[in-house]
Amino acid sequence: MESGLKIGIAFLILFIMGCGSEEAFQPTVNVSTKGEQFYINGKPTFKGRTWNGVSVEGLLPNSRMVQGVFDDLNPETLNKWKYPDTKEWDPDRNTDEFIMAMPDWRKHGLIAFTINFQGGSPEGYSSVQPWENNAFEPDGTLRTDFAQRMEKIVEKADELGMVVILGIFYFGQDERLQDENAVKNAVGNVVEWIQNKAFTNVLIEVANECNNRKYDHDIIKQDRISELILLIKEKAPELLVSTSFNGNTIPPDEVVKVCDFVLIHGNGVHSPSGITKMVEEVRNLPSYHPMPIVFNEDDHFDFDRAENNFAAATKAHASWGYFDFRMKGEGFDEGYQSVPVNWSISSERKTAFFNKVKEIFID
Repeated sequence: MESGLKIGIAFLILFIMGCGSEEAFQPTVNVSTKGEQFYINGKPTFKGRTWNGVSVEGLLPNSRMVQGVFDDLNPETLNKWKYPDTKEWDPDRNTDEFIMAMPDWRKHGLIAFTINFQGGSPEGYSSVQPWENNAFEPDGTLRTDFAQRMEKIVEKADELGMVVILGIFYFGQDERLQDENAVKNAVGNVVEWIQNKAFTNVLIEVANECNNRKYDHDIIKQDRISELILLIKEKAPELLVSTSFNGNTIPPDEVVKVCDFVLIHGNGVHSPSGITKMVEEVRNLPSYHPMPIVFNEDDHFDFDRAENNFAAATKAHASWGYFDFRMKGEGFDEGYQSVPVNWSISSERKTAFFNKVKEIFID
């Protein structure tokens, strides 16, 4: 009996030691900026690389993958997102399949993606949002299950040498926060989470399209969003911070002057020349000083044509981001924003985009 007890205690000690021996996350990707270029670990991205005679050094090709930690906390709408094979929604499957697809994205040259703690419209575009895809309690506390799924994605991105454009707020979901203090708490909790996890491959997008009229809280809107940007800078000077605006919108000077990079959207810009004009207008702002310009949302494609929005942004030395959703009549394999998502390169449109990324940045 005594020897059995000793063996049991020994196994217990080994178990406890084993539980405590898991190595802490050690970041390998440190994103920074210098002038108009992005740097990773002290070197410009795609150093020395040119495409059609144009330098692409320092650019950050990206895609809008905002639903990586999606879940719906409203039981009345949960059934909308069921997978075609299982007829059920599964948030862990969604994140796991996201992570499984990431190496293929990276192989094609994609080195960044946008993801958001409040997601994006799971229908592509929505007039109303009765679902609750929201990583925050009403008081701004970060929900553990959302944070754990995001942690897995950010760590995998680091492993692959990728940068995460991490969004905090999305219109149609911000009203889930009870008041302005809760909004500030949410921002502070996200910053603390990033610091505690030692993530250095993260860029912050405070709010997706902060000039969208559907935001409820004034502090998230265009006229006051700079307060949240400055709050983040106060709490974490090491973080690079910005916010985005509606498609075909030039950010105001009062926001640009506090940002570390400029986020703009190409939705509504129906010609490549319009993309070039947007970049020129940003650079001509009185508040602009040399910093990266990034399109992290554009729902225009035409990747087989010599002139398209992606090519125009690249020629203007602005990073470009792909926005793809499931359009009317399309199936599960289409789109990266419509839930449930097939995160693989599973459609002609996705394939055309990734082949273009590979052509510009790898081949």
